[in-house]
Amino acid sequence: MAVLQKLPQRRRLVLLCLFSAALWEAAVGQMRYSVSEEIDKGSFVGNIAKDLGLEPVALAEHGVRIVSRGRTQLFALNPRSGSLVTAGRIDREELCAQSTACLVNFNILLEDKLTIYSVEVEITDVNDNAPRFGVEELELKISETTTPGFRIPLKSAHDADVGENTLQKYELNPNDHFSLDVRIGADGNKYPELVLEHALNREEEAVHHLVLMALDGGDPVRSGTSRIRVTVLDVNDNAPVFTQPEYHVTVPENMPVGTRILTVTATDADEGYNAQVAYFQEKTPGKSSDVFELKPESGDITIIKSLDYEDAKFYEIDIEAHDGPGLLTRTKVTVTVLDVNDNAPEFYMTTATSSISEDSPPGTIIALFNVHDRDSGQNAFITCSLPDNLPFKLERSVDNYHRLVTTRALDREQFSFYNITVTAKDGGNPSLSTDVHIVLQVADINDNPPTFLHTFYSAYIPENNPRGASIISVMAHDPDSDNNAHVTYSLTEYTLQGAPLSSYISINSDTGVLYALCSFDYEQFRELQLWVTAQDSGNPPLSSNVSLSLFVLDQNDNTPEILYPALPTDGSTGVELAPRSAEPGYLVTKVVAVDKDSGQNAWLSYRLLKASEPGLFVVGLHTGEVRTARALLDRDALKQSLVVAVQDHGQPPLSATVTLTVAVADSIPDVLADLGSLEPSADPDASDITLYLVVAVAAVSCLFFTFVIMLVALRLRRWHTSRLLRASGGGLTGMPASHFVGVDGVRAFLQTYSHEVSLTADSRKSHLIFPQPNYADTLISQESCEKKDFLSASQSLLEDKGEEIFPQQAPPNTDWRFSQAQRPGTSGSQNGDETGTWPNNQFDTEMLQAMILASASEAADGSSTLGGGAGTMGLSARYGPQFTLQHVPDYRQNVYIPGSNATLTNAAGKRDGKAPAGGNGNKKKSGKKEKK
Repeated sequence: MAVLQKLPQRRRLVLLCLFSAALWEAAVGQMRYSVSEEIDKGSFVGNIAKDLGLEPVALAEHGVRIVSRGRTQLFALNPRSGSLVTAGRIDREELCAQSTACLVNFNILLEDKLTIYSVEVEITDVNDNAPRFGVEELELKISETTTPGFRIPLKSAHDADVGENTLQKYELNPNDHFSLDVRIGADGNKYPELVLEHALNREEEAVHHLVLMALDGGDPVRSGTSRIRVTVLDVNDNAPVFTQPEYHVTVPENMPVGTRILTVTATDADEGYNAQVAYFQEKTPGKSSDVFELKPESGDITIIKSLDYEDAKFYEIDIEAHDGPGLLTRTKVTVTVLDVNDNAPEFYMTTATSSISEDSPPGTIIALFNVHDRDSGQNAFITCSLPDNLPFKLERSVDNYHRLVTTRALDREQFSFYNITVTAKDGGNPSLSTDVHIVLQVADINDNPPTFLHTFYSAYIPENNPRGASIISVMAHDPDSDNNAHVTYSLTEYTLQGAPLSSYISINSDTGVLYALCSFDYEQFRELQLWVTAQDSGNPPLSSNVSLSLFVLDQNDNTPEILYPALPTDGSTGVELAPRSAEPGYLVTKVVAVDKDSGQNAWLSYRLLKASEPGLFVVGLHTGEVRTARALLDRDALKQSLVVAVQDHGQPPLSATVTLTVAVADSIPDVLADLGSLEPSADPDASDITLYLVVAVAAVSCLFFTFVIMLVALRLRRWHTSRLLRASGGGLTGMPASHFVGVDGVRAFLQTYSHEVSLTADSRKSHLIFPQPNYADTLISQESCEKKDFLSASQSLLEDKGEEIFPQQAPPNTDWRFSQAQRPGTSGSQNGDETGTWPNNQFDTEMLQAMILASASEAADGSSTLGGGAGTMGLSARYGPQFTLQHVPDYRQNVYIPGSNATLTNAAGKRDGKAPAGGNGNKKKSGKKEKK
């Protein structure tokens, strides 16, 4: 112990726990002693020091003491001799009553080792009690007619001692008429009976005086006497008889006072006064007369005092039945008290600790306590339990001692203290329980690194920010305490665009707030990845990292950039074409612009800022499409100048403008003639260029005229075939080709498009006529489509020459709803009905498309003289080799639904109010190429 006291407190506690645990597992013997009652205080009982293997002087060093469960201490330890001595006078009868064996149990505790030894002391009986009768004088009445051999039960004596010291025999003084006989009952008790030996004669002797003596077997012998007075009566020869020789009844200890527990009954064969029976309770030295009451008239036995199983487990009541003249009969009532679970378990805490380190190993002892229940049997069976999910368990030892130990390593960050509730529950029904609370503090160690509130952080800062602006605050939490929880912050250093990170961002080491050290530019870089380190102040310190993404937000600091129409690089003037026959809504061109900013700052809107002819053109607010607002008139000038403004939605908004020139003419020769007036310069080589242009246009016109004749021949042949196969219905043509085109890195859907043209001829010249445009913003039926295709135009040409005109088919049904056969499908996969608008021959349709595409490719070839090169004055950028797909505006027009006779067209197609074109399978086909 002296060595342990020199060690640090924590190490001493650990060694003490390990040493106690080792000693606890050793077998613990039980010490047994014996001592007589009534001996003097301080009498020797046993040598505890010798039985424990210790020296007497070592008892105090080991903390040896007696542990009992709340009862009066009967024994004590003599610290000098190391012996067990009596602490006072011991009365065996008071402790154990009539029990044969009287054992007193208690425990010896070695505090330094937390070891329990069980001690059992037997209290032996001495003959200190003499037999005693309940009454000192007994009066009997016997008729003179009683025959010899008649037995009269006498009152028995009681001796509080046990064994040989208790009552052993009865003796009766000698006389001529009576003798004594002793009957041994089922319980082993002796009951004296007076036997009539000779007939009585009242006239000779009316009263007989007898002395009954009770003797025990002690040394010296003790005795008690009772005087018997026998009065001789006349003619009462029947004594009362009980219905049972003995009565047995069981009652619970919680039976309320005043409850009748039993009724005894005795009958007398006599009549009249001799048969009147009364009941009397024999007075005994015991406690039954204070607990129960006997009604003399009815024989009812009632409770007059509360029962307590812990005080007395059973009672014996001697009852006599007297008839009128005085004859009596005796019976015994045994009342057994049943235990009721009316006592909760009781705790006796031996030792407990209030603090433990969180790195303590499993199995560390927290507390040692004892649990006891005053009830018996199942009601005294105690089970101790702990709440679930606690890192503790109970280990049971001898005599209901329990140890509370840890089952795993503790974590102070999860639970800094434990309010441990130990519940002791008995086995009664209903069971009773008692709780004891043990408060255990958990001491901290640095076992947790700082933890950020989020797995990663995202911060946003607008570009052009001021220097020193606060960006974001990061926070890490350390569940430890004191210095183990003090956190400092730092940034992981690395190089960004040739400069260290510390030149861009700094962090407050105490608060975790990040600051910008420079002004950021969204167009320079848009995202910055950082690593923030949080470190505590423990020993050794622990740390953790978190990723932070810094996003630079865009500001509206870039004006829109117009991609189309682009300014020519050869000095020519770009001109857009619009036929005079164009109806309102005709698509002239489209302005395409981009903005280097993002989000709303790059959301562009278009508006017409200035026009040479107000009200003639309109510009789509979000599409940039330039369309005609009304029909073109003859008085409208050939050259129309438009100024279109493009504006973003930033704050404040930025804008850019572009000037468009639109040429209005019905035919290409008119355009060529009128465009001469638009020539900005007087180049001496202009006449040569114009000559080349005319030759190129003529060559293209001849090729186109040949192509149209071939188409007409094929159309006539197909029309002739369709008349023969009219019952089979019309087929579907292929869908127009589409393209997905990107413009300068800006993804958009752009369509290639071309104008429908028809060729007319007279004796002098050829003209390219712009037919009615095909619009695509409204879903209409084929019946409402008023335009004619190339074959229709050719048919008109034949009519002018007076040639044969083929009859047209009847107009189709105006109901354009889709039938099952008109649903979308591949070319030729769906059979059209009688209202079909497309050829049924897939090969003819595809050949027709191939010829149209070939003609368009030839017209756009670099060898053609009709282009956007130098000297053409920018006739149309859409027909020249410089007009590639990236310069095509985003026209999402003329959407055809495969398998149906409907197209998506502009609402302007409805406003013309023309009747449906005739023909059942000869609807007008659009020559325009679409981009979906």
